[in-house]
Amino acid sequence: MTALIPIVMYGWILVVLYLFVRFPAQRAVIVSLIVAWMFLPQVSIPIPILPPYTKMSAACYGIFLGTLVYDTARFSSFKPGWLDLPMLIYCLCPIFSQVTNGGSPISPTFNQIIGWGLPYFLGRLYLNNLDGLRQLAIGIFAGGLAYIPFTMIEGVKGPILHQMVYGVNAFEDWGQARRMGGWRPVVFMQHGLMVGLWMMTAALIGIWLWQTGTLKKFQGRKIKPLVIVLIIAFFLCRSTGAYSLFGMALLVLFSAKWFRTSLPLLLIIGYIVFYLYIAASGQFSSKDVMDFITPIFGEERAASLKFRFDMEEILGDKARLRFLFGWGDSGGNRVYNDYGKDISVTDSLWIITFGTNGAVGLVSLFSSLLLPVIVFCLFRYPARTWSNPKVAPAAVLGVALTMYVFDCVLNAMTNPIFAVIAGGISGLVLKAPESLKVKKATAPPRIRSLPHPRLG
Repeated sequence: MTALIPIVMYGWILVVLYLFVRFPAQRAVIVSLIVAWMFLPQVSIPIPILPPYTKMSAACYGIFLGTLVYDTARFSSFKPGWLDLPMLIYCLCPIFSQVTNGGSPISPTFNQIIGWGLPYFLGRLYLNNLDGLRQLAIGIFAGGLAYIPFTMIEGVKGPILHQMVYGVNAFEDWGQARRMGGWRPVVFMQHGLMVGLWMMTAALIGIWLWQTGTLKKFQGRKIKPLVIVLIIAFFLCRSTGAYSLFGMALLVLFSAKWFRTSLPLLLIIGYIVFYLYIAASGQFSSKDVMDFITPIFGEERAASLKFRFDMEEILGDKARLRFLFGWGDSGGNRVYNDYGKDISVTDSLWIITFGTNGAVGLVSLFSSLLLPVIVFCLFRYPARTWSNPKVAPAAVLGVALTMYVFDCVLNAMTNPIFAVIAGGISGLVLKAPESLKVKKATAPPRIRSLPHPRLG
C-alpha cells in the first residue's frame, strides 16, 4: 500500500466535514457519497473489531460525524416505518447466522450495518422527499459525466488509472477487461461490470430528466448534447449486461410516458421474485433457459451463463442445509474438492446472501430494495405522474434501483449508492404524496390612483 492511500482514505472524513460547512447538509451528503464511490481507491484497510475500512465506510463515517456536529436536529426528524423493517432484519441477521454456526457475530453484523444499513439510513434521513431524490439523481448524472474522460482513456489503454494514481492494481485479471476489440473500463471501481452499471444509471437518469423537461440545462450547457455524449460513453464501456438493463429500463419509462402504466416494471419485479423463489427452493433447471438463450447470445456467452447456473445449483444445495439463517462466515456454504481447496465461484449477490444469511437474509435484503419501488408506483406516485418534473427524478431512480436488483440475480456488484436510493424512496413513500401542483406566482395588487380634483 502506497502512502497516498491512507492519506486519501482517512483524510476523506475531513473532506466530508468541510463539505458540511461549505454546502447545505443534503448536498454535502450527496457529494460525499458519489465522489467517494467514484474516485477513492479500491482498498480494504483492516480495523480491530470494526469492519474493514473502505471507500464507502469512509464516506458514511464522515457523514455520520458531520451530522452529529453540524446537523444534530436531523436525527430527531427520523421516524421509523414498516418499510424499514426488512433492512433492520437484514442488518441483524448475521447475529443468528453466526450464533447457529458457533461463530462470533460482532464483525459480520457491523459489516452488514456499515455496508447496507448505514447507506440506507442516510437515504432515509436526508433524501426522503422529491427534492432530495432530485438532487441525488442530478448528482449521479453529474458523476456519469465526470467519469467520461476516464472511461475513454481506459477503453483504449486498459484498466491502468488505479495503478497510475494510487500505485496498486485494483483489477488483476485483464482477460476479463478485454471486450469487443477494446478494453472494458474499471477506473476506480471493483470491476468493469460495476462501471457499466454506473454509467447505465447515469445515462438513464439523463435521458429521463431531458425527456420530462426536469433539467433543461446543466452547468450552463443544454442537457441534450450532454445526454447523447453520456450514452455514447456508456456503450463504449462494453458491458453487454448493462445494455440489456438499459433497454429494459427505457421500456419501463416510456411505457409510463406513452401508456401511463407501470406494468412492465411490476412484471420485472415479479420475475425477480419468482426466480429467487424457484432458485432458493431448488426447483430451477437451467436446461430450458439455455435452450432459449443460446441462439440469442451465442455459444460463448451461453456457456459462461451455464457454468454460473450449474455452480449456483451446487451452492444452493449447500445453502439449503442451513435454510433459515445460512452458514455465516464459517465457510460451510462453499464447495471444496477432495484436497480441501475451495472451488466455489459465486458470481451473484443472491446466492452469496442465501449461503451466508439463509432465506431470512435473502428475503429481507431483496425486500428492502424492491418494496419501496412497489409502494412508490402502486400507492403513491402511479405511472401517469412519472413525466411530471417533480416526480421524474424519483421515478427514474426507482427504475434504476430495480435494474440493479435484477443485476444482483446475475452478478455480485455491491453498490451502496443503491441502498441510499432505497432509503430515500422508502422515506418518500412512508409519507403522504406531495402536491404536484405548480405554485403560481401571485401578481402584486394593482395600485389605483385616486381621481384628481378638477380645478375651475
